[in-house]
Parts: sequence; C-alpha cells; structure tokens
Amino acid sequence: MVASFNLSSFNLGPFILLGIPGLEEFHVWIGILFFIIYLGGLAGNSVLLYLISMERSLHEPMFFFLSMLAATDIILSNTCVPKTLSIFWIGPQKITFPACLTQMFFLHYSFAMDSAILLAMAFDRYVAICFPLRYTTILTRQSITKIVMAIVGRSFLIIFPCVFLLKRLPFCRTSIIPHTYCEHIGVAQLACADISINIWYGFAVPILTVTSDLIFIGISYSLILRAIFNLPSQDARQKALNTCGSHVCVILMFYTPALFSVLTHRFGHKIPHSFHILAANLYVAIPPALNPIIYGVKTKQIREKIILLLFPKGNQ
Repeated sequence: MVASFNLSSFNLGPFILLGIPGLEEFHVWIGILFFIIYLGGLAGNSVLLYLISMERSLHEPMFFFLSMLAATDIILSNTCVPKTLSIFWIGPQKITFPACLTQMFFLHYSFAMDSAILLAMAFDRYVAICFPLRYTTILTRQSITKIVMAIVGRSFLIIFPCVFLLKRLPFCRTSIIPHTYCEHIGVAQLACADISINIWYGFAVPILTVTSDLIFIGISYSLILRAIFNLPSQDARQKALNTCGSHVCVILMFYTPALFSVLTHRFGHKIPHSFHILAANLYVAIPPALNPIIYGVKTKQIREKIILLLFPKGNQ
C-alpha cells in the first residue's frame, strides 16, 4: 500500500521543458522565425474562417471541410507554439502534469483530426468530379453532419486512451523533458515502469490510422484522375486538376513530415536528438501557416474573395 501510494504521488510535480538541447545559443533566432510563422498561420487561417463564414458563395461542402481544417490548424499551433516561444526567449519552462496531459491530448487530437479532414476533402472531390450531377444529393447537410461526427468521434477515441496510459505511470526519474512540448512517448520515457503498452499503442494506432487514411485518399485520387482524363474537353480537365492541386499539395505537406517524425522517433536512433525536436517543431508550425496560402493561391473562389477583402475600392 505504501509503495503504491508513493508511486502514484510521483506524477504530481511539474515537468521542465528544456527546448532544443544542443541549439540553446540559437533559441532566440529560432524563436523569431517561429513567431513570424505562427502569426502568419494565425492570420491566414483566421481570414479563411472569416471568408467562409461570411461569404454565401463559399457555403459548400468543400469550403466547410476547409474551415474545419483551418480551425484545427489554429488549435494545433496554439497548443504548442506559445509555450515553445516562451522557452526560446525566456528559458526552460515548468509545466504541470495536468497541463502536460492537456497539451499532449490536443496535439495528437489535432493531428488525427487533420488526417480525417483531409480524407473527407478527398471524398468531397471524388464525388464532385466523378458524380457531378449527384453531388448535392450525396453530400447533403445530414451526410456532412455524419461525416463531421465521425471525424470528431474517431479522433477522440484513438487519442483519449493516451491520457490514461500516461496517468497510470509513476514518474520517479528526472522531471526534465528535452523538448519544447509534451508528446505521448516523450513523456512516457520519463516513467520508472514498463512503457511497452505506451510504445506500441503510441506507434501502432496513429500509423494504422494514418495509413488507412492515406490508402483511401490514394484510392479516391486514382479514381479522380481516371475520371479527369476521360473528360471530353481540355478546359474541363485543366479546371478539375486545378481544383485538386491545392488539396494534393496540402496532403503531401501534412503527411510527409508527420510520417518522417513518427518513423525517426521510433527507428532513427542515429539521428541527432536536436534534429528530431526541430523537425517536430517545424511540423506543428509550418503546415498551419502554409495551408491558407496554398488554398488562397490555388483556389479561385478564395483568391477572388481575398483580393476583394484586401482591395475593396479597386474591385468596385
């Protein structure tokens, strides 16, 4: 009983987030770069949300999913970047165990949400290009509501167990986390108990989820490309390719660094730890900043609305 009580009490103290070990002398400059990226992402995603909510012409399923992606990206960047900036500019920061769990949950939850939203957007493009005449009857308000509930529910169900997998662990080693934020395996490695379940759940479940999403996205786009090249006119093919181009860019930008980060964390033992952490920080900062730029440049409807918003007099 005494041993049990003592072990359970070890997770009550705060952790200390160090930042990027080995790159401390560059923390201020890295922080400035991340601050610029963070502000750009916050502004870009906020503008997207404003335009999609205010413009009736953008009240379509594709733009609704895009607004979900923008909102999730705002949550993702706000979960990690403010604390990261305080570490870069002030020094190592304390974080309580409950705050660490909360940050960990929203970090991984946002990742799972982004993956599911990109799959929903691929399905939207598949229906729009392969079944244009049935688009409005397939993607009704009711079906979109079901898709949203599935996205939110699945993401919650696969990430929430991580909270309990960490809460059960006794932390009797160092309280120092050589990172800028709390993530599942990084925190679990501080425990003085067997973390095999954490390792396999933290590796297998996200990989299986992301892999299944990627497979369905790949199937969707193979069918889309087949339908596009069967279109009779060159203009119709070009328009369809442009519509899908921005989505493909975002998919590559999201999955490539994410898979790289997960795989190197699990197998890349020879890669410097500072590189792991820098790559992980770039992942939570850059995609949220670039997504609105890609959609703003590649999507004609959004590009026109942004120009109208920025230069209202010149468009009257």
